[in-house]
Amino acid sequence: MAKFRPLMLAPPLIFAGFVALAAVGMFRDNPDDLPSTLVGQIAPAITPEPLADYPAVTADRLTSGQVTLVNFWASWCPPCRAEHPKLLELEASGVPIIGVNFKDQAGNAASYLEEDDNPFVAVAYDPQGRTAIDWGVTAPPETFILDGQGKVLFRFAGPLIGSDFQQRFLPELQKALAAQ
Repeated sequence: MAKFRPLMLAPPLIFAGFVALAAVGMFRDNPDDLPSTLVGQIAPAITPEPLADYPAVTADRLTSGQVTLVNFWASWCPPCRAEHPKLLELEASGVPIIGVNFKDQAGNAASYLEEDDNPFVAVAYDPQGRTAIDWGVTAPPETFILDGQGKVLFRFAGPLIGSDFQQRFLPELQKALAAQ
């Protein structure tokens, strides 16, 4: 007969822990939502370093008195390219958008905006991704809705396209614009 060793309990206990974590994750309010600690807070600073000859992001752009979007993007990011036409539409409708280009080559990013048009009122260049870290960005693209005083109202992770854009982002933007 084999001797009982306490270490033999480790694998089933570890497995039970993973099952419990998965259950908590699956049954939370919105399992697809990535919560942001910034919602309800004043937006962090954005690096003042501009991309190429584009206007720099200044603190007054975040507190302009009107709803503003902050979009984190990169030229090497296919979902960023997919959402670009929607950013141009939003810009054409009068919504100011601040772009934060991160973990990218400046030349590639500037060429991209020259070729596909620039939807941004100002473009920050964040090659090390430090501003993205301060904002809690997980991967590009991510877009934040700010109120006129610079408070983060909503965070949208992923490209602004399709039904997710229509059903999740657009209602939040419309709510922010109505409260303006």
